[in-house]
Amino acid sequence: MSYGLNIRPRASLDFVSLGALVHRLDPGLIPFRKATHCDIHVSGGEFNCAANLADCFGLHTAVVSAMSEYPIGDLIGERVKAMGVRAFYKRFKHNGVNGPNMAAVYSDRGLGVRAPVVFYNRSNEAAAQLKPGDFDWASIFAGGARWFHSGGIFAALSETTSQVIIEGMKAAKAAGAIVSFDLNYRAKLWSLWDGEAKAASVINKIVENVDVLVGNEEDLQLGLGIPGPEVAATSKLDPSTFFGMIDKVVKMHPQVKVVATTLREVHSTNRHTWGAVAWVDGKTYSAPTCDLDVYDRVGGGDGFASGLIYGMLTGESPEDCVNLGWAHGALLTTFPGDTTMASVDQVRAFAKGGSARIQR
Repeated sequence: MSYGLNIRPRASLDFVSLGALVHRLDPGLIPFRKATHCDIHVSGGEFNCAANLADCFGLHTAVVSAMSEYPIGDLIGERVKAMGVRAFYKRFKHNGVNGPNMAAVYSDRGLGVRAPVVFYNRSNEAAAQLKPGDFDWASIFAGGARWFHSGGIFAALSETTSQVIIEGMKAAKAAGAIVSFDLNYRAKLWSLWDGEAKAASVINKIVENVDVLVGNEEDLQLGLGIPGPEVAATSKLDPSTFFGMIDKVVKMHPQVKVVATTLREVHSTNRHTWGAVAWVDGKTYSAPTCDLDVYDRVGGGDGFASGLIYGMLTGESPEDCVNLGWAHGALLTTFPGDTTMASVDQVRAFAKGGSARIQR
């Protein structure tokens, strides 16, 4: 399968991601204002994909990021290794007082009618200080790479992070890799700049280098500055709004061959209806819908992107690529933390219509 893309059949690295590594503090069902303890999850939208593709799908992956040398950095680095991801770090020496820091994300799970709450401490973040020239891309891609990925959260961290993304994408293209980008528009992060106008300016420059785009209709509107659709969706699971915007995306960025997203109808914090769709080289594909009993929703979108990319790297049909992403994203919401605990057999079984019947 080509998907309109020329995917290398082999290289020393199947997948390389560029982004910020963070640690997420999770008090579970207890709101932070009443919490007495937290679990710690290592995360980062770009890293999550590298971790998922290595741990669940068995691919050779790497993450390119900043690392601050202090105990929190050690904790994060240990988890990167445990997920089977090779690391290329720009190292920073922590001064023992105020950084540079590895960002903290605070996120309780909510329950029922109480929504999850997410906020950040990204002050003096090491990843925000990354700039062009910090990484030896020739060395990173020396053995070749099949796929390169980054995202909008990293792009929003500073004036220089988007420049690093573009530098990495150009190096990846020169090495023969497919380039993907997850728009991941976060209003809280872009509000520190000039909001939507700045986001569209920055992200459109990045997307000039992109083959595969991940993001929903809101991401397309706010991240790329595309006007809202003329056709109103009848529900959150109706793909007409998303598909109605594709022509505008491709008109702005004609080199883009794949645009994909999840569809989610939230009935309560722990009960969602889940779907996924993709536009692949001029044709549209839709996964089934299913009802999810959600344990932890963080990372579901990265789970979808990971399964979709795995399908493309292994030559599945476009429909099966979407279904693999849909299935892996659904399974990921049943685990604590931001990265996968699923096996590839579980993903394939669910993608083909498997159930929760006990496996003996």
